[in-house]
This record gives sequence, C-alpha cells and structure tokens, in this order.
Amino acid sequence: MQDPRERAGAARETCSAWSETLSEPLAGTAAVAASWLCLEQPGPWGGDALVRSHLDTEIGARLAERAAETGVRVQLIRKPGRHPDTGQDAPRTVYFAHTRPGASWLRRTELTDPAELLDLDFEAFARGEHGGWGSPTTEPILLVCTNGRRDQCCALRGISLLREMGLRHEGKLWETTHTGGHRFAPTGVVLPSGYNYGRLTPHGVDAVLSAATAGKMTTAHCRGRSAFSQRAQVAELALRDALGEHAGEALTVVSEADDEVVMRHRDGRHWSIRLREVALAPPRPNSCGKAPVQAGTWTAERIRRAPEPE
Repeated sequence: MQDPRERAGAARETCSAWSETLSEPLAGTAAVAASWLCLEQPGPWGGDALVRSHLDTEIGARLAERAAETGVRVQLIRKPGRHPDTGQDAPRTVYFAHTRPGASWLRRTELTDPAELLDLDFEAFARGEHGGWGSPTTEPILLVCTNGRRDQCCALRGISLLREMGLRHEGKLWETTHTGGHRFAPTGVVLPSGYNYGRLTPHGVDAVLSAATAGKMTTAHCRGRSAFSQRAQVAELALRDALGEHAGEALTVVSEADDEVVMRHRDGRHWSIRLREVALAPPRPNSCGKAPVQAGTWTAERIRRAPEPE
C-alpha cells in the first residue's frame, strides 16, 4: 500500500500540503478567544508581528502583554493588495469583536495613534464589555491570514485567495497576522461570530460571508467557534451536522467534562455529545520546515438528547 505521505507530490514539504493530503480533520482546531482586537497596520509584518512591524515596538509589546493576561486576541490587519505604510499619522481602522453565542457584537472605529488602545479595559473587554469603544457595525468581516514570516503557506495560499476575492468583497476582507493552524491555509476568521475556517476556496469565501451576513454559519471547512474550547468546537460542529442547524447563535455550551460536552439549543433543548480522543497517523509537520510530530483530534462518538433542567 502506498505511504499516504508520498501522495503529497512535489509540494510535500509544505505543512498545508501534508495536512491536506493526509485529510487532517479541521474541527476543533480554531484559536480559542472570546474577544478580538484588530488593529490596522500597513507595511511588512515579522513572525511576531506585534513587535516586529512598523507598529511602535513598545506599544506592540504592551498590547501583547495585555492580551496574554486577559485572553483577548490581538491581530494586526491590513487591506488586501499593496499596503505601503504612509506614516504614523494616517487613520487606522480598528475592530472590536466579542464572539460568545447570544452576546456577539462587532464595533469599528478609526484612530491615528495606536497608543490610545492602551486605555482599553482589557479585562472588561474579555468579558464582552466594549466600554463605548467604536460604533456598531452590522456587516461581518473575514480575516485571512497572510503572515508569510510566520509560515510560507499563509502567504502563498492566503494572498492568492485574496487576490482573487478582494474586489468582490471589498471592505469585508482583510489580511491578518497569525491566527493559528497555518497547516490549514488559507485560513480565515469571521467576526463577530468567531468561526474559524480552513482550506478556504473562492466559493468557500462567498459561502462564509453570505451565511454570516444572514446571521448563519456554514459547517463546510469550519474549524470551530473561537469562544469555545477545542473539544466543544468538535461537539458543536458534530451537533450542527446532526441537526442540520445553521443559525449562527443557535447553540451554546452548558458544561464540559473530560469526554462529554452538553450543549443547549436556543429553543431549550439540550444535547449530550460524547467525545473520544484519536491519534492521527502518520506524524506530520505542524509548520513548514519543522520535523513531523504526532497529531491528534477529538471525534464525536455519540449524540443524544439530554433532559432539560427543571
């Protein structure tokens, strides 16, 4: 029998080619973060973009520190295409998003001095409180990772996707820094829902944004919702497929145990999803240029209706 690693062909050295050839599952691989802060920063990005870009290093370091303390995800973003840095006084777009089901929101503002963001109450923001920052926006956005200094797959696949789709969804598509899982490139994050996607295609971008605009989501190519743990991401996607449920805010997590996640539908029904951890063979690199490592995933073994609390 042919070694599945041989089927990757000429591109087998890239992590995304390995992952795709080995049919690595997408579910349960999304970044875990309930709140997202997205700051426009033109110009080049380094691997650790907050401190290796044209953003003031001290500001970037302090934003990274606040993010690490609170769990807020801080992303640099830029418009697709050419993005010269026109200077520190140029207006920058900033998005604030909270992704918990039933309490998700997206707000937008412009500022010229990124240091203003250091006044944001990161702890309150992590809880879903915007503190009056920005103005509400009803149009969803899709952030596509193009951080080639972090991994070449994101640059090659992400930029190629945006080159094809940028004009069709102008204003809704942004380049972004590392979101995790570059082996699934092109990767994207929809805000305000926080659904992460991998192996995006032009058709996939259309479907994701069309669904998000209608308050829905699509399970195709979905890695999970960032407000949930990675186990709960697997459970939610399995339950959505079982129910044929695509309403964006329909499901939330009630409880988690080692191998069971209980979810509640907004109509009051409860479901118990039993999970099993599975090792994936053979080992594969999780980033370009790195040695192969053992990978694993969770799979839903059983979905059953659970009694509703009295």
